[in-house]
Amino acid sequence: MKMTAAVLEQCGQPLQLMELDIPPLQRGQVLVKVAYSAICRSQLMEIGGHRGPDKWLPHLLGHEASGTVVDVGAGVSKVAPGDDVILTWIKSSGIESATPQYSHGGRTINAGPVTTFSDYSIVSENRVVPKPNQLDMDIAVLFGCALATGSGMVLNELEPKAHDSVIVLGLGGIGMSAVLALLATGVKRILAIDTDSQKVELAASLGATAIHYKSEESVFAAVTDHLPNGADFCIEAAGSTRTIELGFSLIKARSGALLFASHPPAGQHISIDPHQLITGKKINGSWGGGIAPDIDIPKLAQLFTEAKVPLEALMTDKFSLGEINVAIDLFYEGKLLRPILLPNGSNIT
Repeated sequence: MKMTAAVLEQCGQPLQLMELDIPPLQRGQVLVKVAYSAICRSQLMEIGGHRGPDKWLPHLLGHEASGTVVDVGAGVSKVAPGDDVILTWIKSSGIESATPQYSHGGRTINAGPVTTFSDYSIVSENRVVPKPNQLDMDIAVLFGCALATGSGMVLNELEPKAHDSVIVLGLGGIGMSAVLALLATGVKRILAIDTDSQKVELAASLGATAIHYKSEESVFAAVTDHLPNGADFCIEAAGSTRTIELGFSLIKARSGALLFASHPPAGQHISIDPHQLITGKKINGSWGGGIAPDIDIPKLAQLFTEAKVPLEALMTDKFSLGEINVAIDLFYEGKLLRPILLPNGSNIT
């Protein structure tokens, strides 16, 4: 059996579409036909070589998808052929299988426990979660990373009350997901900030107070107008050391907390006045929003369904697998919210 996949051969270069041989399944592996995948900032970091030397080249990419199980390896009991599933980089229950190796023209193509930039994928059992019935397959892809992480930051880690003030700095997939989770849980004072006017307008249409980031000075002045003493919480998802530092400056002394999920390039460092920590401000990073996928994804699906949150607002930009490099370029330029791939539209080059 063969599959079509987008392969990273050299960092800083476009992905190459290849037809790969699918190896026999090993213990704990699940073969999935991918319906929808999404591009995350993490993949931009890998493609650009911003995580340091990449010893696994050439390799596959992608860590969030929805699809249908085609076959399972020995020992797999969590899912069966025909099941609709969500693929996620966040570990869940099940076997941590060996990572698959594909082949193309006699060359080995590496992969991790989950990859999704392909029409089929071999995935470790502990990266597969049964899809909640109320989720359509296209919406379900968001629960593999962006929605789970952004929502988990709100529900599992910060746990704001309705009267608390929360800044969301950076309105990509994770930031906008945090806004949706805050709205779903009834938080009233939400300040959504981004450099992109369309993302700001979308956040405003959903019910947040939106601020267009023109400069750090303008953001600070706008936040001060709304929150003279600073915010109770800041969720930073813009992806730079400067925005982490900015977010820290916007929270309250003595009690404010900043939680970030961004991916600055390897080797960069944040600079914070130690006295701000002494006054009681807190800063922490988030690993996937503290999500336990088997437990939390069904809960999130129920929450957003009952709250009638328009998750389709995150589904604005769709591409075939053959258009993946176009999607990556536009995403890198900040022109897309969350690029969604439909692998069945791929073209082999």
